[in-house]
Amino acid sequence: MANVNIKKRGKVYQYQFEIAPAKGKRKWITKSGFKTKAEAQEEGNKAYTEYLNAGIPFKECNISYTDYLDYWLENYCKINLKYNTIQAYKNIIKNHIVPKLGKYRLSTLTSVKLNSFITEICEENNFAPAYFKNILKVLKGSFRDACNIYGFIKYNPARDLRLPRFDKMQENIKHLYTQEEIDKILNKFKDNDTFTCVFLTACYTGMRTGEVCALAWDDIDFSNGTINIKHNVYDKPKDDKGRWFLGSTKTKSGTRKIHISNTLLFALRNYKNKQDYLKKLYGDRYVYYHIEYVKNTSGKIKEMRIVKNNPNEKYENDIDLVFTKEDGTYTGTDITRSPFKIIRNELGIKSRFYDLRGSYATKILKNGVEIRDVADILGHKNIETTENFYISSTEESRKYATDIYDSIIQSKTIKEIIKYKIDL
Repeated sequence: MANVNIKKRGKVYQYQFEIAPAKGKRKWITKSGFKTKAEAQEEGNKAYTEYLNAGIPFKECNISYTDYLDYWLENYCKINLKYNTIQAYKNIIKNHIVPKLGKYRLSTLTSVKLNSFITEICEENNFAPAYFKNILKVLKGSFRDACNIYGFIKYNPARDLRLPRFDKMQENIKHLYTQEEIDKILNKFKDNDTFTCVFLTACYTGMRTGEVCALAWDDIDFSNGTINIKHNVYDKPKDDKGRWFLGSTKTKSGTRKIHISNTLLFALRNYKNKQDYLKKLYGDRYVYYHIEYVKNTSGKIKEMRIVKNNPNEKYENDIDLVFTKEDGTYTGTDITRSPFKIIRNELGIKSRFYDLRGSYATKILKNGVEIRDVADILGHKNIETTENFYISSTEESRKYATDIYDSIIQSKTIKEIIKYKIDL
C-alpha cells in the first residue's frame, strides 16, 4: 500500500500513514518497534485497512473455507441457532460442502464456483427439495456473515445463488392417513397405551413430534379443554444424566394454545387416570424427573435438561411428563421409533409419525376450515408454509373438486348445447 510509509528508527522500524485532518491540521497514525521492515509493512497495511473500514479490525482472509466454517459454527451458529439446526448444518458441512469446497481459500471462492457446486449436488443426489434448500441456506448464510459481519471478504459470492430446477428432484414424501390405516395401527398397538395416546394426540392436534413428547400435565387444561404448547424436546449425546432437553418451540408462532377435541379429551383423561394408578402401584420404584437449568458462559439460561430424580430427594423444578413408560421412564421421541418400524415393515404402511401433522392439516382444510385457522393451529406465522409443506392433494380430493365445480356451473343452455344433435 503506497499510503503506508515505513521508516527505520534506530534498530527498529515504524509505519506511518496520514488520516483525515482535524480542524485544518494534518494527522497521522504511527507505530514503532518492529524488528523488520516486512513486519512493519504488514502491520501497517492491517492498521490502514482497519482505519479505512471505520475502525473495524482487518481479518486475514487467507483461511480455508473449512476453517472459516468451523469459525462460523462456533461464533454465529452456536449463539443464534437451536441445537437441532446446528447439528443439521454440521452434517451438511461435513458430508457435502467440505469434501468439494473445503480445501479452497474463502477469499477465492466465486459465484461461478458456488453455482457449479450447487448444480452438481442437485444432479448427483435425489434428496428432497427441503434438504437441497438447507444446503443452499448454509452456503448463503456462511458467506453472508463472512462478508457483512466478520469482514473476511468484501464481496458475497453466494448472494444471488439459487437452486436449479430439475425434474428429477423428488417431491417431499407425504402420507395422508386413511381411517382404515389409523384403525389398523391402533389395533396393532392396543396394548401399548403410551404409544396409542401419543399417536392420537398428534392425530387430533397436528402437533409436531417434539411438541407432543415434550408435554407435561401442567400444559393440559382439562377444565377449558386446551393444550398450551410451549416446548419442544430434543436429544444430545448421552451422558450420566441422560440425553433429553426441553427447548422453545420451533418458531415464536409455535408457542400457542389449541383446543382439544372431545375424543382426545376423553382419551387423555383416561390415560392420566391410568398413569396415576401406575404411580401408586409402582410406589418408590416409579421414576420421576426434574428440570436442570443449564447456563452458558455469560450466566444466562441456555437449556432445560430433563434429569431423573434421585430417590428420597426433593426438587424445586419437578416436571410431570405425560408420555412415559409404565414405570415412569421417559424416552422422549424414541417412544415412536420401534412402533413405526413395525408399521412400515409389518403393516406395510409407508408413513412417518410426522405425517400425522400433514394429514390433520389436509383433512380439516378439505372440510371447510379456513387456511388461516389451520396455520394458527399448526403454529405457522405464514399461511404459505401451511400450503406448501402440509396440505396434500389426493386423487379423491381432486375428483371431488371437479364434481363440485360441475354442480356449480349448470344451466339449461349448457345441457342443451352439449347434446350436439345431428341435424337431418
